[in-house]
Amino acid sequence: MRLLAEWVQIIIRSLFTIAILFLLTRILGKKQISQLTFFEYITGIVLGDLAGFMSTDIDAFFIHGFVAILVWFTIPLMFGLLTLKSKRMRDWFEGKGTVFIKEGKILEDNLKKERYTADELLEQLRAKNVFRTADVEFAILEASGELSVLLKKEYQPVTPAQLGIKTGPEREPQTVIIDGSLMDEPLATAGLSREWLFTELEKIGVTLENVFLGQVDSFGELTVDLYDDMLQVPAPAQKPLLLATLKKCEADLALYSLAVENRGAKRMYERCTEQTTRILKQIEPLLKT
Repeated sequence: MRLLAEWVQIIIRSLFTIAILFLLTRILGKKQISQLTFFEYITGIVLGDLAGFMSTDIDAFFIHGFVAILVWFTIPLMFGLLTLKSKRMRDWFEGKGTVFIKEGKILEDNLKKERYTADELLEQLRAKNVFRTADVEFAILEASGELSVLLKKEYQPVTPAQLGIKTGPEREPQTVIIDGSLMDEPLATAGLSREWLFTELEKIGVTLENVFLGQVDSFGELTVDLYDDMLQVPAPAQKPLLLATLKKCEADLALYSLAVENRGAKRMYERCTEQTTRILKQIEPLLKT
């Protein structure tokens, strides 16, 4: 009976400890392991040890462990609030970035300062898809330990803006289907209805239950990934179809303006042709993206 009572105590203490840790981590905020400062990393280890102590040491008072966790939680939280207000505190507490490459030159002294070897620098550059140090204009090791790289101008990717190409506005896609279930909130955010979604699924010949993931882009095009990878889903064709329809309208109006004999009708067709041509020039870059 005593052994059973001890097991029950451990279970209850563990459940309380998990609830406390979950609440505290939610308050501290979201950070990946790689983004933690050294002090935050140590704090996490200590909190884990204290949680294990509170869960299994039934001879110790639970409140003692709770107070210790509260102290180790409060101090990092206070430091975090201070770093939000003060740049000096932030630099002291979290550290500053260290420049490794400047104006295309590797700064060996800074590498030694951060205990970085040439191999480690090359590894970090390769992770950024950079395989020649000669291509790099500037590189800095951030306080989080991640390397940020600026390529020389001639090695930077070309953008549509640099080529003078107009592109349509891009917004985040809305995931409207997950695991065969319809997501009403993203669907409403996209300004669409359930009826529209079911109509689109019917067009491509699939049912909701067969869709693993479905997304709607900023142009209202639905793309889906099916559970059965052997099935082929037709590519979205709304934009190409609209572009082809507009071009056909332009060609038809031009033909009508040539064929009609009435001068008033001819001028009307010519004006409509010019308007359609202007619309095409404006909208064609958007429909080709």
